[in-house]
Amino acid sequence: MEYPGKMIEIRWHGRGGQGAVTSAEIMAESAISEGKYAQAFPSFGPERRGAPVQAFVRISADQPIRMRFSITDPDVVVVLDPGLLGAVNVAAGLKPGGIIVINTVKTVAQIRQEYNLNVRLATVTATKIALEQLGVPITNTTMIGAVLKITEAVKMESLIEPITKRFGRLAEKNISALKRAYAETIIEELAGDKLRR
Repeated sequence: MEYPGKMIEIRWHGRGGQGAVTSAEIMAESAISEGKYAQAFPSFGPERRGAPVQAFVRISADQPIRMRFSITDPDVVVVLDPGLLGAVNVAAGLKPGGIIVINTVKTVAQIRQEYNLNVRLATVTATKIALEQLGVPITNTTMIGAVLKITEAVKMESLIEPITKRFGRLAEKNISALKRAYAETIIEELAGDKLRR
């Protein structure tokens, strides 16, 4: 799914301490390094570790971004914590043709049945990948890999510098987790205007 010549809006849902804000910032920095326009910011509120949080990233290939408010109609929604599916309406405002990518071990069919999500879905076992690649269940860079596969909003190589700057000696492991998530993300296919399940 490419977004040439237009802006893509991504809304991240996670919990305090899971790195949703870091993910948004890394994507924005990568886009800017490519000469694109980008912005990233969190939602502000009484967040604490473990509380639901949102972060937002906008990327535009060729136009300055004048908006400075939360993303209410995203093209892509990223769910770092599958426990949020029952607590937050992650599909709220999703644009027609938009997609939700979820960190989960469940299949698309299981998620649909359990949460009644009638939108296009993608899944990735980000926690498993993070544990195996990083040794900790922190999925922020892993989920960037999933977003990259879905959107192609930035180039893979553009992510290396901001990840290295942010994670230092742990950068290589984070990049490995990102690349593995890119390879292992399962995107629901479209058949005409209907979802192929």
